Amino acid sequence: MKKTLSTLILTAAIVLITATFSFAEYMAAGADNFPYFHVGVVVIGGLCILSLKQRYEKIYMSEAVGSFAMYALLVALFTNPVAEIVKNMM
Repeated sequence: MKKTLSTLILTAAIVLITATFSFAEYMAAGADNFPYFHVGVVVIGGLCILSLKQRYEKIYMSEAVGSFAMYALLVALFTNPVAEIVKNMM
C-alpha cells in the first residue's frame, strides 16, 4: 500500500510540474513557437524517474520530486525563449 501511495503522489507531482513547464513555455513563446520536443523530453524524464522510484524503494519521495523539478528547470533553460532572454540580458 505504501509503495502504491508513493507512486501516486510522485505521479501527481510529475504531472503538475510538467503542466507548469508547459504553461510557462506557452506564455513565453506563444502558440507558434511552442517547444513540443522539450515537453516530450520532460515527459520521458518523468517516466524514467517514476520507474526508478518504483524499482528502487529506498529512493525518498523528496529526492524523486526534487530531481524531476531540477531536470525540468534544466530543460527549460535550453528552450528558445529562455535563451533569447539570457542573450538580451548579456
